[in-house]
Amino acid sequence: MTITIRAAAVLLDMDGTLVDSTAVVERLWTEWAAGHGLEPATVLGLVHGRQSHASMAILLPDRPHEENLAEGAPMLEQEIGDLDGIVEIPGAAALVASLASAPHGLVTSASRSLAHAQMSAAGVPMTRLAVTAEMVTTSKPDPEGFLLGAELLGVAPGECVAFEDSDSGIAAARAAGMRVVGVGVATRSRGARDADWVVPDLWAMRVVEADGAGVTLEVTELAEVVTD
Repeated sequence: MTITIRAAAVLLDMDGTLVDSTAVVERLWTEWAAGHGLEPATVLGLVHGRQSHASMAILLPDRPHEENLAEGAPMLEQEIGDLDGIVEIPGAAALVASLASAPHGLVTSASRSLAHAQMSAAGVPMTRLAVTAEMVTTSKPDPEGFLLGAELLGVAPGECVAFEDSDSGIAAARAAGMRVVGVGVATRSRGARDADWVVPDLWAMRVVEADGAGVTLEVTELAEVVTD
């Protein structure tokens, strides 16, 4: 079964959607968890899709915001310099390249420097538009980043399709009023249930037409979502 999606613009998350940085995230956050007496599994289950200071605020709720920002800064520098194990999500480079002539952009919780470093390491073309951590005041699941992306593209949020992999990212896109393609989302997760379509990877997506007026996409394979 093939599903056709028409959109005025496409907005793409980066980590977990276009780029797999699991190896780096696990190294950095496992070390951080140990330093704070927290279970690594608990930490790793929460940090995905959020800025580091936002994750710390949840994990250490009594700690001042300023301390989270101060501790997050050197972690970011470590992440930019640690590209070992960064790989492309299957089909990501081909999808981004095929969107070149259509309105599209990145909406990521990563900084601009980190986004460029990881996209380059994974061999995925960098988008012309990128809404990064420096451009928003609130991390996902707040919709601010997606709303800004739509505004910068000159497109109504409801006319956009967002690609996301995390529960927090899917929630952000839905809160912005966008349709959502869940990429590699755990089929039992809340995000899988909230996405409009869930695909195993980006080889399941094909760009049929792309121009200044928008894009036509085809979904060639859906993941089976568990709803009970």
